[in-house]
Amino acid sequence: MTVGAEDVRRALDRIRSRVRRTPVIEIVVDRRRLTLKLELLQHTGSFKPRGAFNRVLGAGAIRDSGIIAASGGNHALAVAHVASELGVAAEVFVPEVSPRVKVDAITALGATVRVGGALYHDALLASQERARGTGALQIHAYDHPLTVAGQGTMAVEISEQVPEASEVLIAVGGGGLISGAVAWFSDDVEVLAVEPEGSPAYNRALAAGEPVDVEIDSVASDSLGARSIGAVPWSVLVQRPPTSLLVSDDAIRSAQRWLWRHLKLVVEPGGAAAFAAVLDGVHLPAEDGSTVVVVCGANTDPASVIA
Repeated sequence: MTVGAEDVRRALDRIRSRVRRTPVIEIVVDRRRLTLKLELLQHTGSFKPRGAFNRVLGAGAIRDSGIIAASGGNHALAVAHVASELGVAAEVFVPEVSPRVKVDAITALGATVRVGGALYHDALLASQERARGTGALQIHAYDHPLTVAGQGTMAVEISEQVPEASEVLIAVGGGGLISGAVAWFSDDVEVLAVEPEGSPAYNRALAAGEPVDVEIDSVASDSLGARSIGAVPWSVLVQRPPTSLLVSDDAIRSAQRWLWRHLKLVVEPGGAAAFAAVLDGVHLPAEDGSTVVVVCGANTDPASVIA
């Protein structure tokens, strides 16, 4: 099942009152203007509540067993927030690589937190087994049509806030955010996929012609650590495949430091990946200032950015 612009419109109607319309700001990098979409200012510090709200609200009545999810942190935070807002129980499985700052925040929102293995895929398997036993509604981080459509609502905002946008750079993990954007944008807007060199799930899928498993070894693995692109995101991306860009961990760290020094934004590695492609020269922004870069996550220890 794929996702289209009409699905994104319905998602926006469903979640509009539940999410923030995050701001955009114009900056100059190497004498070229571009716009940053500050999705890190969304509830819980990432874009994830968009998809989580749409998934839960679109599911109808929720059982007493509540909802369950697996995540490196950001999706778990979103699920915990959604559960708190809607008054349902939540249980989340996190991998061992999840930063303590994210785990503590999830717990503070009232969700039950369990460690489900070394990486995201391990946590996902553990959560699926648990859901089979409890009957809780599984809220996948990216591989569901309602989740993808919900993430696409960010693209609606970009099209309204930056109507002249010709290209949008988006970091990719499992593909939920970028596929939602591709579902929304017309052919007039090019979507570019940015991944860490050590977490290239989309890049490898593009080369193989289908989702394939990859090894994960990146500073951004807690948020961009999916072993493969999801089936639902892939069904959208394959229709109009975004250009694939890879960035190094060093470039991501440099982008984090730049965003702090120049804008006083504390950005997690995954959230800085798309900007790293510009800052490191992997992608040259459009001369007319029509490039938009999504800064999608803030959940990291500030000391790791400021130092």
